[in-house]
Amino acid sequence: MKERSPLLPDRHPQQDLFVCDIVDAVPKGDMSSMEHPVFSLSTKPDTRPRRYQLGDNWIQVSPSPLGLATVHDRDILIYCISQCMAALNEGRKISKTMRFKAYDLLVATNRQTSGRGYELLKDSLRRLQGTQIETNLRQGGREYFKVFGLIDSAEIVRETRDGRMLDIEITISDWVFDAIEHNHVLTLNRRYFFLRKPLERRLYELARKHCGQQPEWRIGIEKLREKCGSGSSEKEFRRLVGKIIEDDERHDHMPDYRFSLNGETLFVHPKREPQVIEKSATAMRLRPETFEKARALAPGWDIYEVEREWREWITETPRNPDAAFLGFCRKWAEIRGPARR
Repeated sequence: MKERSPLLPDRHPQQDLFVCDIVDAVPKGDMSSMEHPVFSLSTKPDTRPRRYQLGDNWIQVSPSPLGLATVHDRDILIYCISQCMAALNEGRKISKTMRFKAYDLLVATNRQTSGRGYELLKDSLRRLQGTQIETNLRQGGREYFKVFGLIDSAEIVRETRDGRMLDIEITISDWVFDAIEHNHVLTLNRRYFFLRKPLERRLYELARKHCGQQPEWRIGIEKLREKCGSGSSEKEFRRLVGKIIEDDERHDHMPDYRFSLNGETLFVHPKREPQVIEKSATAMRLRPETFEKARALAPGWDIYEVEREWREWITETPRNPDAAFLGFCRKWAEIRGPARR
């Protein structure tokens, strides 16, 4: 019997037929929830409150009666963040409240578009809104001492007679929006949405956040269990991680990073081929008149230094590089104010 792939099937291979911007909106996640165990690994309702502390920083996550938001629920936040970052790269304004087609979200995150898929999406929205967070973690330069949900609200604007959502409106929390405005986000490999196991997704997030393009990152298995938010015993957790490593050795299904265990330490190394999309971001030429407009938007600043910062910041080639750079200059001036003489 043929062994089942550890990856989910590609549910939407004909993406070019859909009229939406899902291909242009590169998946991105906010750094704080990539680093800390905000989301549950469980596929069943997880009503276990949790608190994670590292030095003076702490985060407490409390579930609603429906349970904590899960790693798979996080897909919705990734989609919202990705749409906002794509808009910023093109010089467009963004808002905490956004409206889009539910179908586009399901396709972009490799979810089912059947009636069942829409019901699962509703459940995800309920858990995201119901999960409450209290933390003093800095996100985008702010320090929080309040309780908030991962999203403020969600509304189905139009719904078909058979219960399928057409338009959906989501208001993300200040915490998530601050991460977007301050570029406290990282690009994710699109294959993230094909990872079947919640723990696989969590390991990838941690590797992306802590290893990045470094040659190596290592972490003790007990510390890793804590950062994953796993409720398994240390022995069982080690077995689960070992199974993922074993599957990756056979199928090479984990994106971007290779994992190995040596004693009680997990080692993470980037796989050989870097993402092509990150290479192409520095190969753009801007029109001379763009620099003149940029100087007007960010008066007093060395516009070529701002350009260098922009090229290091972006991780995908925007459709309109000139408009994207001008949008960056506008935001640069809003955040930093006039240049100091």
